[in-house]
Amino acid sequence: MAPPLRPYYSSKGYSAVHYDAVTAADPRLAGDIDIYAGLASGPSDILELGTGTGRVALALLERGHRILGLDIAPTMLDQALAKREALGAEQRDRLRFKLGDMTSLALGETFDLVICPYFTLAHVPTGAAWRNTFEGVARHLRSGGQAAFHLPTEEGVQRPQPPSDKPALVRPLAGGGHFAIFVIDQKYNPKFGRVDLVLDYVTTPAPGAPAIRSRERLTNYVADPRPYAEAAGLRMEADPIVFGEIGAIHAFRKP
Repeated sequence: MAPPLRPYYSSKGYSAVHYDAVTAADPRLAGDIDIYAGLASGPSDILELGTGTGRVALALLERGHRILGLDIAPTMLDQALAKREALGAEQRDRLRFKLGDMTSLALGETFDLVICPYFTLAHVPTGAAWRNTFEGVARHLRSGGQAAFHLPTEEGVQRPQPPSDKPALVRPLAGGGHFAIFVIDQKYNPKFGRVDLVLDYVTTPAPGAPAIRSRERLTNYVADPRPYAEAAGLRMEADPIVFGEIGAIHAFRKP
């Protein structure tokens, strides 16, 4: 009997639990923090959309910036908040996390830089959700400020599916045991620019212990962000920064 299919990052799933280990092992993310940091001019006020467990926010904090990290998934944000509590007072003052939806931004403040890492925008459908996100970003940017979105490429999402009976990733657990990720299904609909992945997170908490399986659906959307950015009054000043084989960072500036 197949396990129930849960949304990615759901409260009962394992994608959020293992997020830090997965991103640490993903070579396609190598160098992304340097790119975001390079868009900031001196110590900056930065808004991160889809902050997750705080991977990027904490790295930018170490470089002297002030960060507000926003995420819609409580299971991810709880981990970020726990990391913040472990910091010293000065760093805690420069780092905030907030539960919220990037498609309806209303924070009442502005920033020098807005970043949207690791395909966060691609998790929501193109059309109204993207339009609302770009309009909200534009409202929250100071004049001259920049916004950067990491998005998948069409070529990247059409890469062949790995064998469903072989793990795409295996990582050890801190207390012993391991977890593995299997790609059970992968479909791409070019008409809607939609890719659906069904992933099994299989956790073996200790050697010889029974495995725990969580089946989760991850959906991404592929589209050109420029029309949405331009409609919101943002300008692209350089070509997208392609890295990591399957994605690119698109940067825009508010005049």
